[in-house]
Amino acid sequence: MLITFKSKAAADVVMYESHAKPILDLLHKDIQRGVITAAESGDAISLLEKQIVNSKSHEAAEALERDVHAHHNANGDDHGHEKIEPVTFSARAYPLLDMLREARKGNYDVLWGV
Repeated sequence: MLITFKSKAAADVVMYESHAKPILDLLHKDIQRGVITAAESGDAISLLEKQIVNSKSHEAAEALERDVHAHHNANGDDHGHEKIEPVTFSARAYPLLDMLREARKGNYDVLWGV
């Protein structure tokens, strides 16, 4: 299912529900329908920025582990594998974070599920 975030401050941001859920859980918001008011946007931005910094500190270790598993499969073969390129939390959260920043500047709310 898709979640569409809307605000008068920016173009719509569309995410799969499974990708939006960790972000909305962090903000203590319901996945189905909700609002981040202009008054709440400052706190929401701070929480997202902090989580992005935290997630980036773990990305290097996770990338190394994925690389080791990709290069050393059960047969000991180091060839014929595809490089895994996961989409990070920061990449998924950035469009909504950008929308929240613009919404805060214009004193607008961010809504979804409406």
